Amino acid sequence: MAYDLTGKIKIIQEAKTFDSGFTKREMVVIVEDGKYPQEINIEFVQEKVSLLDSLQTGQTVTVTFDIRGREYNGRYFNNLQGWKIATMGEDSTFPNESESPMPENFTSSDFDEGDIPF
Repeated sequence: MAYDLTGKIKIIQEAKTFDSGFTKREMVVIVEDGKYPQEINIEFVQEKVSLLDSLQTGQTVTVTFDIRGREYNGRYFNNLQGWKIATMGEDSTFPNESESPMPENFTSSDFDEGDIPF
């Protein structure tokens, strides 16, 4: 199951490659959550590491991630594993809520009912 969170990038770590060939890179996203902002660590592994290359601290992003859990020596650990990032900015795919989807000079008299296909 996939989850999303939106926040500002606080830290982008350098990629780490282990002897086994496994590569991971982590980033911290600050999410406003009431009175106390939450600093959420998200890891990206293998080919998803490159998703962080074009990002900068301070950017607002929406990260899609999965929750991963495992047991090690009787202890249980959880990780948030990111696999998609959408940036919010001038060239964003997120519409500005204050913008109207209709042109300012649009009126219902701009079309006649014969134009409706149904």
